[in-house]
Amino acid sequence: MAKKSTVQYVCQTCGAVYPKWQGKCDSCGEWNSITEEKVEQSGFSVLNTKKKGSLIEFVDLSGSTQSYERLKTGIKEIDRVSGGGLVPGSAILVGGDPGIGKSTLLLQIAAGVAQKKDNLECFYISGEEAIDQVRIRAQRLGVASTPVKLASTTEVKDILATLEKANPSIVIIDSIQTMYLEDVESTPGSVSQVRACAYELIKLAKKKGFVLFLVGHVTKQGAIAGPRILEHMVDTVLYFEGERGHHFRILRAVKNRYGATDEIGVFEMQDKGLEQVENPSALFLAERQGNVSGSCVFAGIEGSRPLLVEIQALVSQSGYSAPKRAVVGWDSNRLAMILAVLEARCGYNFSSQDVYLNIAGGLKISEPAADLAVAMAVISSLSNKPLPSDMVIFGEIGLSGEIRAVTQPALRLKEAAKLGFSSAIVPSSFGKEKKLDTMSYYEIGNVHRLINWFN
Repeated sequence: MAKKSTVQYVCQTCGAVYPKWQGKCDSCGEWNSITEEKVEQSGFSVLNTKKKGSLIEFVDLSGSTQSYERLKTGIKEIDRVSGGGLVPGSAILVGGDPGIGKSTLLLQIAAGVAQKKDNLECFYISGEEAIDQVRIRAQRLGVASTPVKLASTTEVKDILATLEKANPSIVIIDSIQTMYLEDVESTPGSVSQVRACAYELIKLAKKKGFVLFLVGHVTKQGAIAGPRILEHMVDTVLYFEGERGHHFRILRAVKNRYGATDEIGVFEMQDKGLEQVENPSALFLAERQGNVSGSCVFAGIEGSRPLLVEIQALVSQSGYSAPKRAVVGWDSNRLAMILAVLEARCGYNFSSQDVYLNIAGGLKISEPAADLAVAMAVISSLSNKPLPSDMVIFGEIGLSGEIRAVTQPALRLKEAAKLGFSSAIVPSSFGKEKKLDTMSYYEIGNVHRLINWFN
């Protein structure tokens, strides 16, 4: 029976579907993001067909499994984030702000794999740039002589036909929002196009066994544009983070079926591309000045990697009735909670004080283990008394003022000792852990004891 076409209205930001057009999306709150899309439907229900389904064969949980030989990229930070290397047949979605360096990073990955072995074919397909533009970037990165195969097209059918006859190891699509499938009656970048194009490319990647990289645009809120189902379709989702004013770039895994999530890789943007940073703690602390009030070093964990960063706080007299709270690199709600605990449990008064908090180096921290370091930095700035320059701090603060234990304290302190730190403020529960002889420890069980440091 012939198919009939129906019309639906889809939000191009979050993928919500509406029966009629409206100016504002109720799901994500965006204005003028709802567009009309045609949907092909069969004229009969699938339950009315005469063809019956096949029986599914179930197997036991125990049994032989297929082993994957991971593909090494030659870039240790990439291999770390991916879980030890790229898995053949996997689909990887890479998102990040415009101009952050996504295309640069993927071109370096393709060049690194292509020059590693002669029998590995790497395809870079750009839908946003012309061939000459990509060649100029390759010359700037010093990888123009590598055997990477380059093409510029947006037609997915042509890409599928070409890859069917080839034997690629890595295929990079830059970007998925520019790809177009003529069977779908909507514009490139729409929810229907992104979903259909990604499905066809991922299906071929699973069939042929090559690694597929999909570059995804992000919205102004930082989420990958298009339907949320795109992140469910791929095996790995990587976010490339960083501030344009800083030369550091963080590649963060938020989903990985073949490795740990929340793993990070640290890069430094230079004239000749992205350089991997093997010891990011030393780099983040390189410009730190000692004996300054409002500054302390937090020993954190990002994925499986210990990371030391400087937390800076500035408390000043407010000239407004409502004091200002400005936070860069941390959760502003978390700061409000810490200030409330310090007021209720320690007797400090921030009602007439502006509080500014910054994570030096452009890094974003989300773990609650930074609570104690933030509290110490705020009190240090308020009292104008610096903390010891050779001290690291970590611990979670509860609403009743207790200092809670955090994960992997020994790994945090081992990284601190390697960089020359000789003392640490830790939760009182740390007494059960194995201590290093080269460090002195100050165990704190309640925030009320923080006052003793500044009296």
